Amino acid sequence: MFLKSCNFDIQILIQSKKEDLFKHIKNIKKSEKQFNNIIKKYSENYFNFIQEKNNQNKSASKNIFLIIKNNNIKNNLEENIIQELNEKYFKIKDNLLKCGNIVLECSKQETIEILFSFFNSKKFLEK
Repeated sequence: MFLKSCNFDIQILIQSKKEDLFKHIKNIKKSEKQFNNIIKKYSENYFNFIQEKNNQNKSASKNIFLIIKNNNIKNNLEENIIQELNEKYFKIKDNLLKCGNIVLECSKQETIEILFSFFNSKKFLEK
């Protein structure tokens, strides 16, 4: 439904980041001392589950970014471009919210950092 409603070019960027759950595991162990025996049992099961996921490196967070392309070359006035991109943005936002997704706007600085990380990912992987 979402993709069919987009009668314009978009690019979907997915950024995956492996998470180290060591701090979370440490907090579970620390708080475990405050619980009664029943809660300790559940806490221990949860701790084992989290530790296993961490050891398997299967814990990751994903951010999905949509880049909207401006096709309006005829009316290249800044006002027209901004209006067109805003219309596309609200159409995308509305359709994603209907699907139960969370839509967040990025600030200019966040956008620069996100694009920088994508364009320079090879450099970050080498470190």
